[in-house]
Amino acid sequence: MGHHSEAFIGIDTSKSRNAVAIAEGSRGGEVRYLGELPTTEAATRKLVAKLATKYRHLTFCYEAGPTGYGLYRLIKSLGHECMVAAPSLTPKKPGDRVKTNRRDAVSLAKLSRAGELTAIWVPDERHEAMRDLSRARQAAKKDLQGKRQQISSLMLRLGRIYPGKKAWGPAHMKWLMAQKLEHREQRIAFEELLDGIRQEGERVERLEKAMREAVPEWSLGEVVAALQAMRGIDLIAAVGVLAEIGDLSRFQNPRELMGYLGLVPSESSTGDRVKRSGITKAGNSRARRILVEAAWSYRYPARVSRDKQPKVAAAPRRVREIAWKAQTRLCGRFRSLERKGKRRTVIVTAIARELSAFVWAINRELIAHRQA
Repeated sequence: MGHHSEAFIGIDTSKSRNAVAIAEGSRGGEVRYLGELPTTEAATRKLVAKLATKYRHLTFCYEAGPTGYGLYRLIKSLGHECMVAAPSLTPKKPGDRVKTNRRDAVSLAKLSRAGELTAIWVPDERHEAMRDLSRARQAAKKDLQGKRQQISSLMLRLGRIYPGKKAWGPAHMKWLMAQKLEHREQRIAFEELLDGIRQEGERVERLEKAMREAVPEWSLGEVVAALQAMRGIDLIAAVGVLAEIGDLSRFQNPRELMGYLGLVPSESSTGDRVKRSGITKAGNSRARRILVEAAWSYRYPARVSRDKQPKVAAAPRRVREIAWKAQTRLCGRFRSLERKGKRRTVIVTAIARELSAFVWAINRELIAHRQA
């Protein structure tokens, strides 16, 4: 073991302790388990310094998980390479039924040396903060929907059916507050649920306001403004998509982005048999859900609404052209697939897949516009 050698270090992370293994650089190099160390910054710095005295080149790796990217940023700041591997793409032996921290660390070190790990894109701290804000808003929205469902269920059990068409608007809330319940216990439960809806609604508004205020200072703020020229995508949706996907320029073509979002068909073919099934649903489920929700707006004829016109006008000319091309194509494709008898859920998924390609095209156009 000399100072000129290379080593690959696999780390199995956890809440309080990290298991560490090392594989020396040559193909038949020694692989050994170094033990566990605390997850503190001081312990990590000590480990890196000790290994740096024995090896000329160090490559660290660990799987993405709940511990985040702090370890990655620390190792990078110390001047060494570090990879955060995608757990879903880490090779695993079908017959291996034993899983321990030690075995996982050794396996990561071996796979890193063999080049079998797939790295994920690691956001910077500001981008991660925007993603946390976007996810907090999504969680608040989900809580609001849950409380609304509880009130709807209570009204249904009591036989109180709202006569209007649109639920949860001002008229619906006025109707709810006018309800007189016979039993005191039900009145208390009902009022508590109504108060919960008010609180969750205010929480959603606060988070959306914070997102609007943060966008102009965000590195992807220009892309957020451009994506709002697309039908079905407002500021909240644009921030949600970009916060989850990150830098779109890392995808070489739209198909890579579609695959990352899990919007491509799954396949199980062998020999002369070709079998394709539903979409893979791999990658980022939050970004996929936002695009699927946006795709529903293309069931209507192509047009630019009065509220949408200022957002379209604010975008560069080429972006406006791409957005209009997307709208005319996808609206027509929606109706075409409906005429063929396709289920609407299938149609919306197909529209979302193509919508992601237009999102990629807009980002590429913005890059070309900056370089011109």
